[in-house]
Amino acid sequence: CSGKPLLTTPHLNKGTAFTQPERDMFELTGKLPMLEESLEQQVKRVYMQYSSHITPLQKNIYLNKLHDTNQVLFYKLVQNHESEMLPIIYTPTIGIAVEQFSREFQQARGLYIAYEQRHQIEQILDNRSNPNIDLVVVSDGGGVLGIGDQGIGATLIPVAKLMVYTIFGGINPLHTLPILLDAGTNNPVLLNDPFYLGSKHPRITGDAYDEFIDLFIKAICKKFPKVILQWEDFGPDNARRILNRHQKTLCSFNDDIQGTGATALSALLAAVKTTGIPLTQQRIVIFGGGNAGLGIADQICQQLIQLGQTKADAHAQFWIIDKAGLLIKNMPHLTAQQSLYSRIPADIHTWQKNSDGQIDLLNVIQHIKPTALIGCSAQSGAFTKDVVTAMAAGTARPIIFPLSNPTEKAEAIPQDLITWTENKALIATGSPFPAPVWQGKSYSVAQCNNALVFPGIGLGAIAVGATQITDKMLLAACMALYECAPVHQEPLAPLLPPMENARESAREIAIAVAQQAIAENVATVLPEKTTLAALIDQHIWTAKYLPFKRIVNNSHLTILES
Repeated sequence: CSGKPLLTTPHLNKGTAFTQPERDMFELTGKLPMLEESLEQQVKRVYMQYSSHITPLQKNIYLNKLHDTNQVLFYKLVQNHESEMLPIIYTPTIGIAVEQFSREFQQARGLYIAYEQRHQIEQILDNRSNPNIDLVVVSDGGGVLGIGDQGIGATLIPVAKLMVYTIFGGINPLHTLPILLDAGTNNPVLLNDPFYLGSKHPRITGDAYDEFIDLFIKAICKKFPKVILQWEDFGPDNARRILNRHQKTLCSFNDDIQGTGATALSALLAAVKTTGIPLTQQRIVIFGGGNAGLGIADQICQQLIQLGQTKADAHAQFWIIDKAGLLIKNMPHLTAQQSLYSRIPADIHTWQKNSDGQIDLLNVIQHIKPTALIGCSAQSGAFTKDVVTAMAAGTARPIIFPLSNPTEKAEAIPQDLITWTENKALIATGSPFPAPVWQGKSYSVAQCNNALVFPGIGLGAIAVGATQITDKMLLAACMALYECAPVHQEPLAPLLPPMENARESAREIAIAVAQQAIAENVATVLPEKTTLAALIDQHIWTAKYLPFKRIVNNSHLTILES
């Protein structure tokens, strides 16, 4: 690889940072301006270019083009500006980019596997760009959080997730692979869009869909038997079912269910510490009974059971409200997981129903006086002033987490929550918001973002060659994140670490996850002549240029990074 091909290979390209000896060696002399720049000088220039773009989508497109030109420069830039750029490459801008994917398409990345290609999956996997894969993120686009079925546009979700794995977890980007399973779409806007790039047919369902997933898993296990696989943005009918079906076939987890649950539990534990009311005495309302809401409930239940609760008692601490109102046991169409949290009709038979015959959010709050309210509904403004003041009337320090993404789908904004509760609410949000102000003083609010937890889970699992992601490994991740919360040092501090500290907390999470994997005998690599922390550090990739050497191998030029 030399000359123009070298300059167009993103993981090898250094641009103006190629030294003069390297330019002479690899036929680059005259192909670049004569000045040699450092990586730091390049970062300043691309940050200036980035800043010239106005809208979040324009900035997202710019950063993705940079990623496709020079990976080291991209990651160095983002790591230097994490708080500013994470919302651009990930939540919440990623939702806009997904919706505009087919119309803004610039560059193919990762792999696309259509249902019609289900018998060619091994061949498609062999067409990957990088040979050694440690981590796969896969989506079928059926349930992108907050915006639903996005078909092939959801390919940007695995791409963005893997960027975050590298930025915070230090996962080598050359060892990652984003995959989109194109099973069609039920989104009429996409089906009628002449520019839509995905399969233009309704979603495959039933046995045909299961066969598609089974063939995919079989091929993955054959090609990458030690890979860590993250399921992402599968629809509510499939996400948990797929996880249950395959989580012991290979080392896998679902970030929408388990990552969301772990992050929310960490924030809740920090809030519980502030209120002084034990977790076992919390009354928890979850507004939104889909993958995210049930994942949060499950993770909290796991912790309650660890604290000595029975499963029945743990489930009884929840009131979950979905589209049909409070989940009640005699409701039609409840999923098996929803049924675990549904209430007994006799316990609520005197409660007044609304005009739709439902027991709504405000009604639940007025009756049970909850201590915590968690939103996963994608219903903007659902936490109204009446709802919030009712919460504050029933408990001294209401815990209120409007977690829905993207930003415009949030159930409430922090400023309103602070104002309506007279600064008593303990808040975490899914998207970043401006710091709310109370009596002239601003207060930082935790962003309850999965990016705080999944990079550490992946790093820890990779480092010890985990064969499973167990429930206890997820709890270990949750507790490690909780221990990193600033609230331990300052009672009025945010409930979770800020994004600029996410690399440090990811390392602590990785150590905890790896330690638990070893304790449960699901680790295949042990730190025999080193510490566990040192083993983790060996797997952390750094965004820096390495010198190249030239060797002659069968008359071809080869680049070795030394």
